[in-house]
Amino acid sequence: MAGGNATSVKGQAGVLEGLIPTHYNAADPIVLFIIQTTIIIVACRLLHWPLSKVRQPKVIAEVIGGIVLGPTVMGNIPGYMDTIFPAASMPILSLAANLGLVLFLFLVGLEVDMRILFSNWRAAASVGFLGMALPFGLGAGIAYGLYHEFRHDSGILEIGFGVYLLFIGVAMAITAFPVLARILTELKLLQTSVGTIVLSAGVANDVVGWILLALTVALVKAGTGITALYVLLICVAYVLFLIYLVRPAFLWVLRRDGSIENGPSQSMVGLTLLMVLASAFFTNIIGVHAIFGGFLIGLICPHEGGFAVKLTEKVEDLVTVLFLPLYFALSGLKTNIGLLNSGIVWAYVFAVLFVAFFGKIIGGTLAARWCGLVWRESFTIGVLMSCKGLVELIVLNIGLQAGILSTRVFTIFVVMALVTTFATTPLVSFLYPPEYQRKLEAWKRGEIDWDGNPLDRSSDSMDREKSQATNISKITVLLRLENLPSIFSFVDLLGGKTIPTPKIHKMKEIQSGTIPEEGETGSGAVKATQEFAKGPPAKRVEVHGERLVELSQRTSAVMQVSEVNDLQDKDPVVNVFQTFGFFHNIAVSAGLSIAPEDSFAEVITNKASTQSSDLLLIPWTESGTVTESEDPTLYNSENRFMSHQHNQFISNVLSSSPCSTAIMVNRGFGNLDRGLTRTASFRSMRSRKTTDVANVINPISDPSHHIFFPFFGGSDDRVALRFVLQLATNINVTATIVQVIYSTDTAADPELQLPAVAARRDLPRNLSQSQVPTLNTAESASASTTSLVATDADSIFFQSLEDSLPREIQNRVVFETVKTPQPLQYTVSKARLEVGLSPKNAGDLVVLGRGLRDIRPHIRSELVRVLDTMGAPSGAGIETRRCLGDIAEAIIVSNVKASVLVFQAGGKVLEREHAARLRQESNKETR
Repeated sequence: MAGGNATSVKGQAGVLEGLIPTHYNAADPIVLFIIQTTIIIVACRLLHWPLSKVRQPKVIAEVIGGIVLGPTVMGNIPGYMDTIFPAASMPILSLAANLGLVLFLFLVGLEVDMRILFSNWRAAASVGFLGMALPFGLGAGIAYGLYHEFRHDSGILEIGFGVYLLFIGVAMAITAFPVLARILTELKLLQTSVGTIVLSAGVANDVVGWILLALTVALVKAGTGITALYVLLICVAYVLFLIYLVRPAFLWVLRRDGSIENGPSQSMVGLTLLMVLASAFFTNIIGVHAIFGGFLIGLICPHEGGFAVKLTEKVEDLVTVLFLPLYFALSGLKTNIGLLNSGIVWAYVFAVLFVAFFGKIIGGTLAARWCGLVWRESFTIGVLMSCKGLVELIVLNIGLQAGILSTRVFTIFVVMALVTTFATTPLVSFLYPPEYQRKLEAWKRGEIDWDGNPLDRSSDSMDREKSQATNISKITVLLRLENLPSIFSFVDLLGGKTIPTPKIHKMKEIQSGTIPEEGETGSGAVKATQEFAKGPPAKRVEVHGERLVELSQRTSAVMQVSEVNDLQDKDPVVNVFQTFGFFHNIAVSAGLSIAPEDSFAEVITNKASTQSSDLLLIPWTESGTVTESEDPTLYNSENRFMSHQHNQFISNVLSSSPCSTAIMVNRGFGNLDRGLTRTASFRSMRSRKTTDVANVINPISDPSHHIFFPFFGGSDDRVALRFVLQLATNINVTATIVQVIYSTDTAADPELQLPAVAARRDLPRNLSQSQVPTLNTAESASASTTSLVATDADSIFFQSLEDSLPREIQNRVVFETVKTPQPLQYTVSKARLEVGLSPKNAGDLVVLGRGLRDIRPHIRSELVRVLDTMGAPSGAGIETRRCLGDIAEAIIVSNVKASVLVFQAGGKVLEREHAARLRQESNKETR
């Protein structure tokens, strides 16, 4: 008995008793499976890193990784295949890979939004039909040669030429919809007309391709033609059963559970996965591959309320990180490049490549051209439709398993799939670069001719531009959750306030006779009209808010882009902003864009251009991040000015903005966080949970704002001055505007004292010496030759605005002119005397011109002394200095109790400034 027990537990100590992990044990296959999985995932990740630099999808790395690990490369090492990938272990690896494939096809079904197909049915039908018909026909032609040349290879079943032709035609005609969506996202084409047509045609192509493939598999597996017909009829009945019985019942359960509105619960995720497995089981036992069952369940899942996106988020990482690499690596393991060992084989390789490219590109191009696109757009669509990707590899694996393809033909088509997928991104980048897209959009809007020359504008548009020369009427603002209070307070200054009149119940009005008859004007109506006329300005400011959401490489993120309209309607920040504008008499619109983080600047500047905005308002980050985190404990205000990603974002916005730009550094605008920084510690969070007393915030008793603006001259300051006067039309705004003239002939004011720096958590500390501002050689040389007095144009401009100040704001605006040899020190001291004096008001503002276009070496040299005197020689850091300018940095470091608004002139305003200077210079020459 004891001896029997000793025998039954023999070897349980593992390697301590001499167990070799690489020896396959059918009773305990997990050890070798882990080794195989680890090798495959590591190899695929290592290969994807360099390939991602040239914008290649992960499937390329996964297949190449399988080829490298398989008989083509590593298989030449003696004993390698028998040790790492022995034949006895392959069923276990294949089982895990096929389970992952079923789940992946479920995700593909989730990604297919039939609403896209229905909304673009004309383009989808034409591009999809020609994009499949032409390559299918050419594939049928080459199938004849392949069938007769390789029909005697080992591993092929005795099948008729018709079935073989059907399979080769499908393999040539199919398009990789999942990879296509990622390529469109990577190239920022998903929201363009090209992206919309390709995506809708890809959906149609994908659905039809899977139907034809299912038919092919059914024909191969069926013993007779009548059996194949029965299989096809059962498939049709099953699809109808899913659409008309299962889907309504599934929707009813989801709504009862609340998963449509709140995302899938754990129970609903479990139910959905059980449906996937049950459907895969059914389609497999009737003679169709199991993947079709998973795909069909994905198709019937609802997209309402973002359910499909949220469900994908629950499942995708495990599938795409663990299971899917196993499947495509298995494709590589089955691929043997060594079988391409003769001239006739390589001739078929090139012939298959030619048919794959020519058929798809010509078919897609002609269909797109028929839809009204220009030739270059049409060629781009044709190239995108030629992308094969992972769908092609799935089709090929099914053909190999079904005995339709030999290993040699399988290898030929794998090479074709890799080449077509690899070539898609560089070809599209060449055919449809961003600069051509911008030119084409301008041509379609009628702004330029085909050669790029500006078209003559009508007199109406010229008059409209002249009327907008002084006031900013259209603003685009970046919406961030953390900046909403300051954004609301700032935008509120631009709106017109209606003066409410006492309301009277309609029955009381009838009794008192105050309601006028139709066509008459009663005294009550006149009074209401007069009261309303006092409120809104003659010209209403339009504000567009744009919220940016980061686009990751996940499938769910790509799905979010295609469902951006639904997400926008439900986004809380967008809805709150629209509601705010509605109740504050401000004309607002709002949108949501999903893009990679490194494209945020391009997206927001393009949006400002699309909206024809006069001003782009960007709030400076409160937490040091470009993207927003849902976890407030991750915010770190100490990184506010030292975040390289955010500083680079601001720099890119300023360099590419099509209009004037304002950067707002919030420090209590709206009477929140006046000089203090709130942080969430574990103790404070714990104390909040244990108290029942709400943190009551009293309403602002003093809604006023005071603005201090030092005018140094230059285009940025001129735009800023106009905007300050526009803000001053609000009855709650007062402003002090000082023209600061640098003069070495004026004695220094001994009363100018710089403040000691108060500790603020948002200021960077312990910066290196490299962050200290310096004067380069070019600036030092220009200091001796550049006039250090205010230009005549700036002085004339400043005096003209002071003289033409409207009567209604004269009591709220003060103009001053100061000459000083210490302009920066004066500005800091004057700011502390002007703003932050009313702690109960709604927040003060220091407005500045960025001034980086104008060389001001005296400002930079004084900045070094000012920062050193305040005990912060490095200031806010070199990157913040480049973004905001020297004057803004001094104000920020000096701890002035006010928010800072930095202006940079751009767009039409800058063009008008340049034209005015040219006219002045020409007038001087004439005189």
